[in-house]
Amino acid sequence: MDFPAEPPRPVAAPPDLLRALGVEARVVARNRLDYLVEVADADAVRALNPDLDLLRTVPTRGVIVTAPSDRDDARFFAPSVAIAEDAVTGSAHCALGPYWAARLGKSDLVGYQASARGGFVRVRVHGDRVDLLGRGLTVLRGALQV
Repeated sequence: MDFPAEPPRPVAAPPDLLRALGVEARVVARNRLDYLVEVADADAVRALNPDLDLLRTVPTRGVIVTAPSDRDDARFFAPSVAIAEDAVTGSAHCALGPYWAARLGKSDLVGYQASARGGFVRVRVHGDRVDLLGRGLTVLRGALQV
């Protein structure tokens, strides 16, 4: 699927963001939707147990936590919009793609969202667009009655 890139820009961490996550940040950045927090390694991403009540007070839609690894691990939390943790988040990869492409100097990446369900997303960055490729999971089927 083809989406607009949402590259984050470095910013100062807002009050309570890092305390809610319980991490030390290497980088804090923001795009129009979310904060992105880079931590030291993938183990720190997987071990996250954020204070969701405190994180809900941070003025943002969501928070992406990521770390350098062989597959650019990440997690996405959005308690302010009633999503404690999203399993695999396309919009987060629209930020992660440009972020890691700039850092690593390559446009084809593989991300792993390390939620309880988890999932891989292939990301291809081209200009101001991001292609997200991978396998989907049907979680609901329905029919509209007119």
